[in-house]
Amino acid sequence: MSDQQQVEAFVKCYQAVRDQVAKMIVGHDEIVDGVLTCLFVGGHCLLEGVPGLGKTLLIRSLSQALSLDFARIQFTPDLMPADITGTTIVAEGQNKDGTVSRTFQFQKGPIFSQIVLADEINRATPKTQSAMLEAMQEHSVTVGGTTYQMFKPFFVMATQNPLEQEGTYPLPEAQLDRFFFKLDVGYSTREELHEIMNRTTRAEEPAIEPVLSADEIMKYQKLVRNVVIAPHVQDYAIRCVLATHPEGEYACSLAKQYVRVGGSPRAAQALVLGGKVRALLEGRVHVSHEDIKRVLLPAMRHRILLNFEGQAEGVTTDIILNDIIDNLSMDVSYA
Repeated sequence: MSDQQQVEAFVKCYQAVRDQVAKMIVGHDEIVDGVLTCLFVGGHCLLEGVPGLGKTLLIRSLSQALSLDFARIQFTPDLMPADITGTTIVAEGQNKDGTVSRTFQFQKGPIFSQIVLADEINRATPKTQSAMLEAMQEHSVTVGGTTYQMFKPFFVMATQNPLEQEGTYPLPEAQLDRFFFKLDVGYSTREELHEIMNRTTRAEEPAIEPVLSADEIMKYQKLVRNVVIAPHVQDYAIRCVLATHPEGEYACSLAKQYVRVGGSPRAAQALVLGGKVRALLEGRVHVSHEDIKRVLLPAMRHRILLNFEGQAEGVTTDIILNDIIDNLSMDVSYA
């Protein structure tokens, strides 16, 4: 297939998945696009919003549109790490001479799926949340000195409630950084609520059909990585990250005043890979500055830590990132 044919095939599959999800999800176009971007780059996704906005429904609908194994983990304060990763149990058998044999066997937990819905992830304690770290970064789980590999492809799609909600714990910074995108789910409009009522309060419920296999997803993940990015566009993505470092030479004015810790190298990776997906959806095989701008907020809003002054004055990371989008020059040459 030519490059253009591969791009067209990607767009067709992307739209097919999107159409299936749209049978259940009304509106939230940017949120759906963000989740699908994570899917096609092999990244994890964190959705934040108050209860009842359809976060869990969105992820469950996505799993139904894909031919992948799916598991849901409901995070609660009493959830233990072994409830996620699995545990070693004693299995009894019978020897040829009739005696009973006992062996240790590892019983895999729900993390050993291809799509894992970590529902209300910040309602569990930090100790339990940290059980996800190795799986999210290394795609493996180590229990009792033995390392077990995850299935491929592997995605963690997590939902969390705002920290102002009762009974929530903040996610550790190291875990937040492992999420490719953080998507803020807002309220539906009046027209969207009418459509939701029409779909959910009547006898018929739409059925979602699987339209994409694991092999196809991995094929398109390779296609995304083959998209070209020019050095000056990549440099723009890097300068966007450096602009959030309060003590760095490229720091923007708001970062100097309100930021305690800026974006990590994973932020730059997310900008470049997310930009490559946006380029493909526009029918291009090269990344533009606008592609980087479109993914800047979801790629970086969870990778910036505000200082006390920023928190006290109600500054959000989105305000700082929008300032970077508006004011960071795209004309700096880079050879």
